[in-house]
Amino acid sequence: MPTPGVRSGKGGRGGPSGPEPSRLRDIAESRLVRWKTGLDEFDFVLGGGIVPGSMTLVGGEPGIGKSTLLLQAAARLEAAGLPVLYVSGEESPDQLRLRADRLTEDSGAVHVLGETRLDQILMAAAALPAQILILDSIQTVYTEALEGAPGNVGQVRECAARLMRFAKETGIAVITVGHVTKGGGLAGPKTLEHIVDTVLYFEGEGVQDYRLLRATKNRFGSVDELGVFSMTERGLLTVQNPSALFLSSRAVDTSGSAVTALMEGTRPVLVEVQALAAHSGFGTPQRVATGLDQKRLAVLLAVLERRGGAAFSSLDVFVQVSGGVRLTEPGADLAVAAALISSLHNRPAPADVLFLGELGLGGEIRPIATLERRLTEAARLGFKRAYVARRSTARVEGVTLVGLDDVSQLVKTLAA
Repeated sequence: MPTPGVRSGKGGRGGPSGPEPSRLRDIAESRLVRWKTGLDEFDFVLGGGIVPGSMTLVGGEPGIGKSTLLLQAAARLEAAGLPVLYVSGEESPDQLRLRADRLTEDSGAVHVLGETRLDQILMAAAALPAQILILDSIQTVYTEALEGAPGNVGQVRECAARLMRFAKETGIAVITVGHVTKGGGLAGPKTLEHIVDTVLYFEGEGVQDYRLLRATKNRFGSVDELGVFSMTERGLLTVQNPSALFLSSRAVDTSGSAVTALMEGTRPVLVEVQALAAHSGFGTPQRVATGLDQKRLAVLLAVLERRGGAAFSSLDVFVQVSGGVRLTEPGADLAVAAALISSLHNRPAPADVLFLGELGLGGEIRPIATLERRLTEAARLGFKRAYVARRSTARVEGVTLVGLDDVSQLVKTLAA
């Protein structure tokens, strides 16, 4: 007699039948196939290309270049023999044609559709048949099965879930654009990021030429990867050497400048940290940080003053990171401290020196991970020395390590 509350397992009256569980060892191995977009930095951030049946969310501020990036990718995919359906709920096909005419790539073969009804979009993608569906944007699409205007929480969640099921059932890769709110988050419910396979953020300053594409979630590759593009009148161009780009405008004979190497996913990237310490013209000194957490700057200033004897309490302090990059790892602490000390004493740091280390509250300098890969990138760009924690053991030809125990030694070295 069956146990009460337990349904029968094979389609009896106790419940519908479904797929039966399998052991992992009984599932045949399959090789992961990826479709190359032809945009090297885009493919790099994705983990090697677009995975069939996957769903990717691309977020970014209005006007940053999301549509341009995806239209260029669509043109190259179509040229490679992969049918693409580009659906826009914000621009008409005529407007898309005007955008396409400005690009270097010939996107004339791409199928376009101006539609916001989800059912019609899915029918068109299946009938084409498309292998990649690009949807711009998720906030403009709605399903008639659900009440509410396009863009509200219920519509965004339901449309994203249906697009994900469509991708898995048909093998069509879905790429959708998501707007970014004033707070910097993707509009709509946070569950939108949990539904999709990959989340990419397209960032950059509108007044500058370069754009950063960053992966924050990727089921088929590394997270925190960084791709760099240059925005031109004819579209986006990939930047093969981001470190050289970020250091291209560096003034080597100016105080308040220090260079560090960040790990953006699997790629080491060299960036310049600039600092300015000046006498305050107001009662309370200012603390302004761009690309660095304000609280982290306060901690580093306190450590420098208490452990290193550097007086910043009566000074305005400004810190910024070149290239629009954000310092999120503690390995950049030593570079921030070096830039601050250099500005305080108005003495430029040596141009061929890299600063890599974490500062503790006791003033001690701690070693960081993946040091050898960072030093290798620095050596490629001509750096000869690296200030690191004394316990660091990495060795790279052409780079001499200068070991430091605490921040007071850094102050004495740069102030001498």
